[in-house]
Amino acid sequence: MKDLKQFKLIDGVFTAQDANTVLTALINYKVDYHNREDFSNHIRFNKDLDHSNKRVEQLLESKNDLNSFFEQASQQNLKLKIQGIITITIED
Repeated sequence: MKDLKQFKLIDGVFTAQDANTVLTALINYKVDYHNREDFSNHIRFNKDLDHSNKRVEQLLESKNDLNSFFEQASQQNLKLKIQGIITITIED
């Protein structure tokens, strides 16, 4: 198996509103994932939640930054090209 694989998840031109919808949904899913994992790990294993809490903060900050960006783009009636490529590498 190759040690590197790439997947194109998003590739298109969007209105600011559509781009906001797509990327906000992705961020919201990631935040929910971290919150569920944190709760589960804390209850089952009494694990430290610092890493996930920091990641949720980063995601929410990105969401706020994106919302501001999309608001400006929407006011100017701009189209936005978004390319989202996920790269997966196999590690030992």
